[in-house]
Amino acid sequence: MQHSAMNLFRLAGLLSALGLVQSTFAGELVLTSKLHHLRSGAAREWADFPEEAEAKSLILKFQARANATEQTLRLRQRDVKQTWSVRLNDRDIAKLPLDENDTVTFWELPPGALRDGDNTLVIMSDGKSSDDVMIGEARIDDRPREQIVNEARVLVSVGEADAGPIPCRLTIIDPQGSLMTVGASSRRGLAVRPGVIYTADGRASFGLPAGKYTLYAGRGFEYGVAPARLDLQPGESAIKQLTLRREVPTPGYVACDTHCHTLTFSGHGDATLAERMVTLAGEGIELPIATDHNRHVDYESAARHAGVRQYFTPVIGNECTTPRMGHFNIFPIAAESRVVDHEARDWTELFAAFQKCRDVQVAILNHPRDVHGGFRPFSPEHQLGAVGENLDGWKLAANAVELINSGAIQTDLMQVYRDWFGLLNHGQYLTPIGSSDSHDVSRFIVGQGRTYVRCDGDASQLPIDEACRSIVAGRVLVSLGLMCEITVAGRHGPGDLVPAADDFDVAIRVLGPNWTHASYVALYANGIKIREAEIDESRNPPREPGIKWQETWRIPKLKHDAHLVAVATGPGVKDLFWPIARPYQPASPVWQSYIAGSTGAVWIDADGSGGFNPAVEYATRLMQQSGGDFAKVSEQLTNYDAAVAAQVARLLHTQKLKTPAELLQAAAATGVPALREGFQSYVEAWKESETARGAK
Repeated sequence: MQHSAMNLFRLAGLLSALGLVQSTFAGELVLTSKLHHLRSGAAREWADFPEEAEAKSLILKFQARANATEQTLRLRQRDVKQTWSVRLNDRDIAKLPLDENDTVTFWELPPGALRDGDNTLVIMSDGKSSDDVMIGEARIDDRPREQIVNEARVLVSVGEADAGPIPCRLTIIDPQGSLMTVGASSRRGLAVRPGVIYTADGRASFGLPAGKYTLYAGRGFEYGVAPARLDLQPGESAIKQLTLRREVPTPGYVACDTHCHTLTFSGHGDATLAERMVTLAGEGIELPIATDHNRHVDYESAARHAGVRQYFTPVIGNECTTPRMGHFNIFPIAAESRVVDHEARDWTELFAAFQKCRDVQVAILNHPRDVHGGFRPFSPEHQLGAVGENLDGWKLAANAVELINSGAIQTDLMQVYRDWFGLLNHGQYLTPIGSSDSHDVSRFIVGQGRTYVRCDGDASQLPIDEACRSIVAGRVLVSLGLMCEITVAGRHGPGDLVPAADDFDVAIRVLGPNWTHASYVALYANGIKIREAEIDESRNPPREPGIKWQETWRIPKLKHDAHLVAVATGPGVKDLFWPIARPYQPASPVWQSYIAGSTGAVWIDADGSGGFNPAVEYATRLMQQSGGDFAKVSEQLTNYDAAVAAQVARLLHTQKLKTPAELLQAAAATGVPALREGFQSYVEAWKESETARGAK
């Protein structure tokens, strides 16, 4: 009798797999039907959570019968950042995936995990840091996990219009807006996480619990999103053929992510080397830089094995991760080069080591407002941001800096931009960089923050030296869901020196796919806003696909040399096919999600010298010409902007000619707005630094 029942079960399973019979509904025990607000740590993490959490842990007591066969625990989670453990009757069942996205997961309950009578499920965190989470909708299904997640079958094929199959990301969302775990696992050509599948060739076959879903196919920033509805019955198979279309034109630029990690070589995150190859192709990154911590990694063979080498040109790099001096990405690196000693004593020694590393052209200061090893490079303790001065006397010999890092979003987008403007005004010419810093398949999306580099060539054979020269020269655009282009006097773009002229035109375009939106754009000269515009796509629909806004501003002749930068912003993407993560190290519990795009600097030779003179150079000349006499220098400053005035204030203070209080008093007495604004910005930055250094 037992063998007969087992044979019938196997036959039923075979017929179900063939779609010849319908699975029967299994028994289900609901432990809780709602999500519960839990908090590890003492303080509220985010303002959009209630001030008081329900509890520190979720404890569910219930009656059940002992399970002789495998059963399954279903859970829903959101905003999980720390490690949360799941225990059933003092038995470890799972550690929830570290993912802030709304997600449904399924966990095996092995035979004997349940008891006859009283049972207790506990979900708790051992972390000390604050983590507000929503966890719940817990239920036990008496079927094995693999049967549940393969209750129905989906076969998907995705192609680009007129171009055939294409690598892409598939996202599966249930009616509640949660990522739904699928019946598939990563293998060659596939990278799989709950609700997400990256496919190297646009094809995927996977299981799902019976139900209704929305399937999205996408390929990163430059492409539209193709949706499809799924209504799956038990035992049913659905076939979907979807077409992606390029929506954002990027001629003459290549998509570069300068900050890519793997679990294989960095030791944290979850993306293996094989999975990283598929995600890079699936997000349309054409020039990925391998930057695992203190390792030289070559993606070449892994890309070929994954079948995606034709979609990008890999570059060997290294995130030199120091204990106390910050993190720096360097590339390109000759394959046989020795790894740079990350234990250097100071920046001078570190940058000297970079120069000795064969073939290196680019050195990027990463996430300069983040704390690592107790050190924040651009903190007020170390950097006088308003004027770009390092307070420790260290020389930053990098040639680029991350302004946008989508894996470490800043609460205030413009904070690092202001730091960058200060450096440019101090004569430190750093190229702006956008990157992802992704260590994961899906939690932080590779290529979400990216840099568009001026470079021509086929994606599979890009000229690496040319691309690196463009990066060093500042011929770039920074992108996080938007792209912002600038053309000065009809033909000059980022990295170019514009000859002296009277009035000149500045043409700006803001671009993005139809699933992102722009709301604001501003033009900065020496970091000072000189033009701005609100963007209302509903009232002024895009004139061409991919173009959110475009305008030409007539700019009066500048009084002196200045760098021009345009920055566009919009509301953050909340859709789970490309969600913007919360800040990594927030400066406030209040978070307003955003997307952004910005240009590299265009250098205006307003004084006709044939080169570019930064604000600090003008300030130094004024001080020399006036002999430090404030009346003379303030009279001269009427012909200069606030950036030059801030540099003058710094010199007056450091040369002990004026105290900060005297600077403010004297500036107010002149009645010159630019002088007053420049002096005030310096004094405020100085006070902030004094407070920070005094606290140490």
